[in-house]
Amino acid sequence: MQAQDFIPQSKLETIDTGKVTWQSPSNIALVKYWGKKENQIPANPSISFTLNNCKTITSLEFTSTKDSEKKSDLFNFEFYFEGQKKEDFKPKIYTFFERIVEFCPYLKEYHFTINSENTFPHSSGIASSASGMSALALCIMSLEKQLSPSISEDYFYKKASFLARLGSGSACRSVQGKIVVWGEHEGIEGSSNLFGVAYPNEVHEVFENYQDTILLVDKGEKKVSSSVGHNLMHDHPFAEERFKQAHKNLAALKEIFKSGNLNEFIEIVESEALTLHAMMMSSNPYFILMKPNTLEIINKIWAFREATGLPVCFTLDAGANVHVLYPEKNKTEIFQFIEDKLLGYCEKNQFISDSIGLGSKKL
Repeated sequence: MQAQDFIPQSKLETIDTGKVTWQSPSNIALVKYWGKKENQIPANPSISFTLNNCKTITSLEFTSTKDSEKKSDLFNFEFYFEGQKKEDFKPKIYTFFERIVEFCPYLKEYHFTINSENTFPHSSGIASSASGMSALALCIMSLEKQLSPSISEDYFYKKASFLARLGSGSACRSVQGKIVVWGEHEGIEGSSNLFGVAYPNEVHEVFENYQDTILLVDKGEKKVSSSVGHNLMHDHPFAEERFKQAHKNLAALKEIFKSGNLNEFIEIVESEALTLHAMMMSSNPYFILMKPNTLEIINKIWAFREATGLPVCFTLDAGANVHVLYPEKNKTEIFQFIEDKLLGYCEKNQFISDSIGLGSKKL
């Protein structure tokens, strides 16, 4: 599909008022997306586990302004986050609307009230923009479905992912599927730079209900946003090699998902996490999002894995928090280790127990 395929072609019906609610999960990338081109096109493909418990719940109330005095050439909306009106969030949503209005021209014909809440800390490296923007995109697509009832389910979800990408790149991986690929890769049929697709190939049973215990090392907002970090990949001295590495690692994961080889899985996932942060530390200007306790946790995981042989590993998003990944069958022993040895490095001993989820859901 091309971008222009997402521009409505038929005459839209008239809907005066309504309300829709979606919940959409965060996701944790195994092969990381870091660096983007114009229009939120990824510089390299990525693949992620969709999470189950870390999610954003967003309601969109809409009232037509087509024939009212409120009608204007501007976007007309209010935004509430966890019950509080948030004017400082509005510029990001306004920018999102500007990016997608070509594909959703009806946006200027409504007044919107957006209410959003998270089940996890905002802006702390748990991809809150991914769950937030995907939930909002799905709400917009529910409005479009009412305006154009003939659109198919396949089109609905592809366009939702396409729109979500224009709000936050990784948001396109939060719409559908347990394992989601975003970015063109020669070994993944149907992969696209425009939207995320459910991983289409064989997945070994060991990855069923894979566990992700998220250790909240630092719940504060990041010192450098992901958007700024992505832009620093332009003219980065190691960018091209990094992009090649991502393609290579995704190809290797294809075989690993089929075979269930957890030693190779661990090697790629941890390398990808450290490479992501290496790109931050070698950009200009350089920056560090890991905290001392992040490194303590990593070293403890390495020592525990060497001592026990249990297949536990870590990954990181663009933040200090640590995602501890392991198979469900080893949950008892590994979670005991987390409780005994790792929670002391978390802010107020806080963590989130999560696992692979199915994607978004209309409420």
